[in-house]
Amino acid sequence: MPNLVPPLTTVDKVLEYQGKLRAASPNVHFLMSLYLHPSVTPETIEKAAEAGITGVKLYPQGATTNSEHGVANIEAFYDTFASMEKHGIVLNIHGEVLEAFAPEGTTLEEAFLPTLKQLHERFPNLRIVLEHCTTAAAVEAVKACGPNVGATITAHHLYLTEADACCDPFAFCKPIPKKPTDRDALLKAVVSGNPKFFFGSDSAPHPLVSKTTAAQGKAPAGVFTQPYVTQLVLLALEEGIERGVISEDDVTQEKLEGFLSKFGRRFYKLSETSGNKIILERKGEKIQASVKSESGAVEVGISRAGTEVFSLTWVKAA
Repeated sequence: MPNLVPPLTTVDKVLEYQGKLRAASPNVHFLMSLYLHPSVTPETIEKAAEAGITGVKLYPQGATTNSEHGVANIEAFYDTFASMEKHGIVLNIHGEVLEAFAPEGTTLEEAFLPTLKQLHERFPNLRIVLEHCTTAAAVEAVKACGPNVGATITAHHLYLTEADACCDPFAFCKPIPKKPTDRDALLKAVVSGNPKFFFGSDSAPHPLVSKTTAAQGKAPAGVFTQPYVTQLVLLALEEGIERGVISEDDVTQEKLEGFLSKFGRRFYKLSETSGNKIILERKGEKIQASVKSESGAVEVGISRAGTEVFSLTWVKAA
C-alpha cells in the first residue's frame, strides 16, 4: 500500500519504508510496491526489480484515499507496463473510474472492467491483480481473463453491502460495498476453489476520532478488520450458509487454505509456507470495539465490534 503522504514513487523511498516496517515487525516478510506515477519509468522498474520490489499499485487519480497523484491516462504508462511485464513485476490495480466517467446505473468498478480487459490483451504476460473486487461483474471479468490475471477479495466485502456503508462510518470504504447479489457472488468465488481469487485484507486503520467526529458522509474511507480478519472471513461464510447462498459442504479446509494463503503465494511466485497452522475454536470470544497503540495516543475502531467469532491460535511447525 504505497499511498502514503507523500506517496512512495521512488525505489529509495520504498526501501526506506521497508526498513521501518522490518524494524517494527522483524519476522514479517514484506512485499513492497511503488505508487504508479509519471516518475515511475521503465528505468525505475528495472531498478525496482533489482531491489526485489514486488509490484506497482495503480490508483486512478482521485478515486480513493491519497490518490491525488494517481493515474489520469493509463495509456501514458504503456512503456512502464511493458517493462513490468519483462521484469516480472505485478500490477496491482484499484479498479474504479471517477464517478463522472461511469455510465448511469453502472458502478465505478464495472465501468473500469473494460480497461482491465484492454490491459490484459495488450500485456498478456503481465501479472495483474484486480484488488478488493466488489461486484459479480468483476468476478466474471477476472474469470474471463487468462491465468496472469487474479483478484483479491476482502473480509469486509464478504459481509457488507451499500446499505451498511451509507449509514455506518465503520462500514464506509472504497470501493464501496455493493448489492447483496454482489456480496454473494464474492462468497461463491471464495468457496469455488478457483486460484484466481485470493485474500487481501485492505484493512485501513483510520483513527477512531476521525471516524466518529466527521460530519455525516465525511468519514475517511476504510474498514479496519486486521485483528480479527480470518475470523471475519469465516463469519461471512457462516452468514452465507445461513442465507442459503453457499452450503456447509462448500466450505472445506482445502478451499480455505487456498483462498487465505496458498493461491496468493502461488500468484506471487512465493515458496510454500513452513507449515504453520491456525486452530479455530468457539470460546464465546467477541470482537473488541477498538485497539490502541502502545502509547495510547492512537485508537482505531474495529469492524463488527461486539460480534461473536472463533478464537484463533497459531501453531508453529515442528
